[in-house]
Amino acid sequence: MAGKFSAGILLFRRNSGDVEVLIGHMGGPFWARKDAGAWSIPKGEYEPEHESAEVAAAREFLEELGLPVPACERVPLGEVRYGSGKSTKILTVWAVEGDLDPSAVVPGTFEMEWPPKSGRLATFPEIDRAAWFDLPTAREKLGTGQRPYLDRLAEHLA
Repeated sequence: MAGKFSAGILLFRRNSGDVEVLIGHMGGPFWARKDAGAWSIPKGEYEPEHESAEVAAAREFLEELGLPVPACERVPLGEVRYGSGKSTKILTVWAVEGDLDPSAVVPGTFEMEWPPKSGRLATFPEIDRAAWFDLPTAREKLGTGQRPYLDRLAEHLA
């Protein structure tokens, strides 16, 4: 099985010589009390036969954060395949140097049945907060499958 395709933008900035990345804490009840591994690069799924990965990455950034991608060079960081079986994802990410205020984020929402088996739909933010982190801290917070992008960004900036 090919898996699902996802694309995203890893926004970074230089702060007093350190590199920081903007990532979002995943919204919804499953992630509410989790921190390590509960943060994500702003990203989302797309269908390659209908949309390019780069267009999808910008669309998803806007959908998840409610803000457009800063108008700067997009540096391709390549693909990473993670997960297994039917939940395999092929993620493509671009790095963009820029700045934005996390308090200005207006996240998109999703619906799911909550509580489980209740028959009621509840609305949750796709991300419940966004924040800037240095690379070592971001490594602790990101899900395992997305961590290679931090290494690729550091390599690009070296």
